[in-house]
Amino acid sequence: MTIQWFPGHMAKARRQVSEKLKLIDIIFELVDARIPLSSRNPMIDEIIQHKPRLVLLNKADMADKSTTKEWIEYFKEREIKALAINSHAGTGMKEIVSASQEILKEKFERMKAKGVKPRAIRAMIVGIPNVGKSTLINRLAKKNIAKTGNTPGVTKAQQWIKVGKELELLDTPGILWPKFEDQEVGLKLALTGAIKDTILNLQDIAIYGLQFLKVRYPERLKERFQLEDFPEDIVEFFDRIGERRGCLMGKGEIDYDKVTELIIREIRTEKMGALSFERPGQISNLPPAEEIKSN
Repeated sequence: MTIQWFPGHMAKARRQVSEKLKLIDIIFELVDARIPLSSRNPMIDEIIQHKPRLVLLNKADMADKSTTKEWIEYFKEREIKALAINSHAGTGMKEIVSASQEILKEKFERMKAKGVKPRAIRAMIVGIPNVGKSTLINRLAKKNIAKTGNTPGVTKAQQWIKVGKELELLDTPGILWPKFEDQEVGLKLALTGAIKDTILNLQDIAIYGLQFLKVRYPERLKERFQLEDFPEDIVEFFDRIGERRGCLMGKGEIDYDKVTELIIREIRTEKMGALSFERPGQISNLPPAEEIKSN
């Protein structure tokens, strides 16, 4: 299955991000803590170039804490500051401002030495659809300013939002890239809800989810679906889950659509617990550290 999704407003957003860069002090790159590499848009590196950045590992509550710590160290080794946050609950919000101030300390000291009056940090938030940008803005601003939703592609325009006296944020629409070179990236994005279900073959997504859980979280998978072992045949795998969870049609036949929906829903709603779908050590789509550091 080939997964692609690149609505017209995303191409426009890419141009807008490039045009606004000269107004920005720092980039807040929001990624999904469950898939920090797969939820990074490689186009962003080309667009923002050497701008200082702060990587925000959002939805950290849904990811393995130990794995998230590994990711924070991973970025640190590449001289990139990363924070684990939960924009929905508001966890880690205070650290965002303090980390930004630390990253930009030298720049603002140079500005002060030149007689430039102190001002708020200007930050641009970038990230793929449904990663939580609008929720983060609303949490930082402490009011509902940015439109939010569980459907990817809700934000379609840019807007400036003031966050107290210390920070001004520029929200941007989520930007996916036109083509996934690695189709597993597309599967991970689809499984975690970054791509609209209406354009997906959900059965393929459910199969990928089962195969991942079988390898990485076998005991959780057995416990959740009351399995003693894992069938090699995927149809039999679906049959067992359908029988145990009552996904049946007339005459006791398995309703494979219901099984598909069940598997995806239980993964997305943490019925399997906190899950990390990738760990440091996998092939990185980050450029070398020296290309990322700010001047």
